[in-house]
Amino acid sequence: MPSPDALRFLALVAALLLPQFAHAQTPLTGAAIVQYHRFGEDDIPATNIKIVQFEAHVAELTSGKYAVMALPGVVEWLRTGHALPDRAVTVTIDDPFLSVYAQAWPRLKAAGIPFTVFLHTDVLDAGRGGRNMTWAQVKEMAAAGVTMGLSGAVPQHYPEKSREAIAADVAKSVAAFTRELGVAPALFAYPFGEMSLPAREVVRAAGFTAAFGQHSGVAEAGLDPFFLPRFALNETFGTLERFVLDVNTLPFGARDIEPADPVVRTNRPVLVFSIDAAVGRLSPLNCFASHENTAAQVTQVGERRFEVRANTPMPLGRGRISCTMAAGQNRFRWFGEQLFVVQ
Repeated sequence: MPSPDALRFLALVAALLLPQFAHAQTPLTGAAIVQYHRFGEDDIPATNIKIVQFEAHVAELTSGKYAVMALPGVVEWLRTGHALPDRAVTVTIDDPFLSVYAQAWPRLKAAGIPFTVFLHTDVLDAGRGGRNMTWAQVKEMAAAGVTMGLSGAVPQHYPEKSREAIAADVAKSVAAFTRELGVAPALFAYPFGEMSLPAREVVRAAGFTAAFGQHSGVAEAGLDPFFLPRFALNETFGTLERFVLDVNTLPFGARDIEPADPVVRTNRPVLVFSIDAAVGRLSPLNCFASHENTAAQVTQVGERRFEVRANTPMPLGRGRISCTMAAGQNRFRWFGEQLFVVQ
């Protein structure tokens, strides 16, 4: 057994070394994941991207400035703690619209850009064609290397559904996906980007490795892998200037986020979070609620902890609060959080 003098010496060494380890921080790492729905369907601007806009995005991604990665690789790198390259970007598309097959795929394939499509299986099972793909077209894309994920059987608002109803929808879609494609799905996108804790539990229990919303921000290590953010793009938020801003965004480092369940029973919710010490010196926060045009109220309640409140009541249903922080060189850190108000 060590002598008392030896023990005192070891304690002194530990006291000197521990502060160094306590302040050591793992560098923040992540990827900007962009999300599309429709391509060139100009009569539905809320979920459409114009072809001229999309072609500008593709040209930007192939300019040599970005590390364009497939979504499964990003998920694996985040899971194992590997540092992603600077300006890592991933392309995703929600819903099996025909314009994905006819407009997006040829352009992405020609540019060598990998992407993931999240499917609603009942839409494909209906086999009506029209504005939707068929299973044959999905299989053709999958055979060519396009990653396929799930978004449930039918589009619906999970925060308004019971755990049993969500489980039935997910199970039905997993069975159809596996039947048609011969493999089990690994990646899930919540319909409309809306997560609830029961939905998260169902998706995790079903064996998925990650799940995604559509609240803006970088998908980074340290965030819940079953509620990773994506930048949703449409005609309004699809200008080249906005796209460049999105894909150059840096990890924000939001931690210990409250409320833990984004489904809230108050129209005056308070978003609370801390900012990881790896961010270093903090710049002023600019926060906005999705239903307002004026800046939200930001209160610092700890050394690196903040509360954000909207100025007016949030409407029922899906809403968001987004915060940005300047990071230098015309780049920003960005954190968004979904809040779904129910009665």
